[in-house]
Amino acid sequence: MKNFKIVFTFVLFLLFSFSNAQKIGVVDTEYILNKLPQYKEAEARLNAQIDTWQSELQNLQAEYEKKRSAFENERVLLVGDQLKLREKEVMDLDKNIKTTTSLRFGANGEITKLRSNLVEPFQDEIYSAIRAVVDKNGLGIVLDKNKDNVISHLPRYDYTDKVLDILLKGSDKKEKTNSKGKK
Repeated sequence: MKNFKIVFTFVLFLLFSFSNAQKIGVVDTEYILNKLPQYKEAEARLNAQIDTWQSELQNLQAEYEKKRSAFENERVLLVGDQLKLREKEVMDLDKNIKTTTSLRFGANGEITKLRSNLVEPFQDEIYSAIRAVVDKNGLGIVLDKNKDNVISHLPRYDYTDKVLDILLKGSDKKEKTNSKGKK
């Protein structure tokens, strides 16, 4: 009888621990972002802005090289104030290039801010869709496949397509209401 109580307690403990086990799911946010047409449009606008800024910077760099070269060639001919003025022009242009590069392409530059403003609304939408999938499927933990935390997983634990379905259904509803409102 004593062994029966021990075995019964052990079986009861196992059943209780299995019933409280958390389900884990995996989502590929990069894949989801690449499937959203609005994200692709916003990313194309960002890339166009980056190309414009790079072009401006290249023009400034070319102007700097031209002025620096002219200054170096004429240096022996310049005297006093003329020398200081031309040297100051070249130095100011160099400083302008460095400032522009830092402001636009630096760690806290305009590109970083634009990129975060671009991605943030989509991340919020993805997070809301993930919350819906978590609630619907009773998941305890959801990992992002892109953060190098997931080494391997079975496809049945990948909820990427379910999250994408929720997002695409939401964007279809928005497009339908927008098209109805425009008519």
